[in-house]
Amino acid sequence: MAEEIESAENKSGSKGLMVVLIVLIVVLLLAVGGMAYFLFSKGALSNNNNANGQEQTEKSVEEGDSYKTAINDLVLNITNSRGREKLMKLSFTLKSTEEKIESIVEKYKPEIIDIVISQISARSSEELLTVGGKALLKEELIDEINSVLNEVTASNEDIQKDSIKNLYFTTFVIK
Repeated sequence: MAEEIESAENKSGSKGLMVVLIVLIVVLLLAVGGMAYFLFSKGALSNNNNANGQEQTEKSVEEGDSYKTAINDLVLNITNSRGREKLMKLSFTLKSTEEKIESIVEKYKPEIIDIVISQISARSSEELLTVGGKALLKEELIDEINSVLNEVTASNEDIQKDSIKNLYFTTFVIK
């Protein structure tokens, strides 16, 4: 009788262990599937991403007309994840297809600096020091600067819309 109770306990214990293992395997498969979906939707793993990047580079080389203007020596207060304040010195260059970009940026420099301050203030110093954080900051700055420049130059049809094509950090120091 005692042997039957022990074998019944072993069977129920192994069934519980099997259920836990199956649930764990299903959760891992869902996590891997979610990551794969995320990477494919962002284009990180697709071969088309490289082809599109090469096509865009070839187009910009063929166009050949690009103009640059710089915004230099912005000093900003930022915080780290623990709430401690740090100083950041930032300079960057905007690359555009608009030949009048230098005068436009100079005229609307306060609006552009406000965008930069808002974007930097929304991030921690740890995030800004990562490669991904800098890339995300670049993308968002380009989008927001383009939207402001489109808005303020909407009445002038001679000026191209979304003319800022790239942004290059020339100084990026956090102390």
